[in-house]
Amino acid sequence: MILLQNCFRVVRPRYGSGPQAGTQADDLSGVDILVDGKRIKQIGQGLAVPAGCPTLDASRHVVMPGLVNTHHHFYQTLTRNIPAVQDAKLFKWLVYLYEVWKHVDEEAVYWSSMLALAELAKTGCTLTTDHHYLYPQSFKEDLPGLQFKAAAQIGLRFAPTRGSMSRSKKDGGLPPDSVVQDEDFILSASEAALQKYHDKSPDAMRKLALAPCSPFSVSEQSLKDAAALARRYGARLHTHLAETLDEDEFCVRMYGRRPLRVMEDCGFIGPDVWYAHGIHFNDQELKLLAATKTGVAHCPSSNMRLGSGIARVREMLDLGVPVGLAVDGSASNDASDMLGEARQALLLQRVRYGAAGINAREVLGLATTGGARLLGYEEAGRLEEGALADLALFDVMKLEYSGALSDPAAALLFSGYNHGVDHLIVNGEFVVRDRRLCGADEELIRTEANRCAKRLLEKEGIKTGW
Repeated sequence: MILLQNCFRVVRPRYGSGPQAGTQADDLSGVDILVDGKRIKQIGQGLAVPAGCPTLDASRHVVMPGLVNTHHHFYQTLTRNIPAVQDAKLFKWLVYLYEVWKHVDEEAVYWSSMLALAELAKTGCTLTTDHHYLYPQSFKEDLPGLQFKAAAQIGLRFAPTRGSMSRSKKDGGLPPDSVVQDEDFILSASEAALQKYHDKSPDAMRKLALAPCSPFSVSEQSLKDAAALARRYGARLHTHLAETLDEDEFCVRMYGRRPLRVMEDCGFIGPDVWYAHGIHFNDQELKLLAATKTGVAHCPSSNMRLGSGIARVREMLDLGVPVGLAVDGSASNDASDMLGEARQALLLQRVRYGAAGINAREVLGLATTGGARLLGYEEAGRLEEGALADLALFDVMKLEYSGALSDPAAALLFSGYNHGVDHLIVNGEFVVRDRRLCGADEELIRTEANRCAKRLLEKEGIKTGW
């Protein structure tokens, strides 16, 4: 049990378009929040302190639902900022980095997961997925198990995917043979992972989705098999889609159809499916996404970094397409900063649609409720009595927010430059307290991640600067 006392501002974003996304009128000031077990029990002014209940002074803080990250590649935290591909487009970037990633081993998976989860937690994220589709043939351990171990240690709610690739260079794909798997093996390993890790309960700390890497990384039959298997277990489905024009051309050349049509023909579409990126959907495809309630993970920083384009989020929201926010892999973003990603989403939509293209409340809705729904958590991403106790507390009584407190919630996006959270509560437990991780040694994560990164790069003959 925890009592947050005298919160400066409690933000309750609502997912949706325009006024439906909420306003300052939905915020609360000077209230207390009582967390009891996994849930928010009570919100009100002057709540009595239960016997033995620890209290936290929140009079400096904007308190909001924890942010939700809907697409990532944790292992890529070890290959950030590599000079050879700092200016590369997606396909060239992938071809180069696959030669590094083929050296990923058990140690690299564990420490990259610890690093990504730590960064996410320290920037306000309470729930995340990961799209790990790279399975080097030398790998012997239970890969999802290593990631769940890391998530449990950091303390985040974790809903990763069991990804896959079966098309290597010899099959017309991009990766080397050593990191792809046979499709029959993928199917059996996916089912084993679902049986072991997928928890369908609404307050689950771990869920699992199935996620073939992309329509050009597996066969159509593999997409169909993944969809059927996931639905048999009540799990969700994920893949990359419509990220670049090169991908459109690749699919038309390989399948004779655009990427979304391939997904539709494979049954890989619907309210239990979300795609990463979704930049290059045409008008008819956006209407299909809306009609089928198929979701999109918006990755603004990665899309800018690779020059891939700007997703039509404004139109998606207006049509009713489910949308969440995501940092994407740290080799195409170079950070796992969730609050920073929300700011990028706000600004990038305005580049495309003008100053009124999207407002701060809509972006906060994407980053909380919208993302939670994509990952299958209807009771996360909300700050109300009975909701899951996943909360982020940001100190706005700092220099960089001075003069910005006429709308403290929007200040988190419009103002400030240090995106760190003061306190983070997940499932009723502190994960970050006083800006430090509670369950892991930050210095150990840093040194071990750097050691693993150096080893991966040097195996491929890439010089390191440390």
